[in-house]
Amino acid sequence: MTFRPTTIERAYQLAESGTCRTVGDIKVKLQAEGHERVQDRLYGGSLTSALRKLCTANYVAPEGEDAVAATPDDDDDD
Repeated sequence: MTFRPTTIERAYQLAESGTCRTVGDIKVKLQAEGHERVQDRLYGGSLTSALRKLCTANYVAPEGEDAVAATPDDDDDD
């Protein structure tokens, strides 16, 4: 049997991975991975704030992306 993390666990993994710039990016990746009801599971100010802080602290811009584009914006709750 293979272990699949819950939606929230995976959201934290993605936020810490450095590949997601915003919470919106996390939601897109979760949906692409087949997680269901992502909007419902990642709802709430505390959770969103924690994920946003992790994204900001860990995001690594892909090579060639300028510094302005690498700065998370406030509109990340797609």
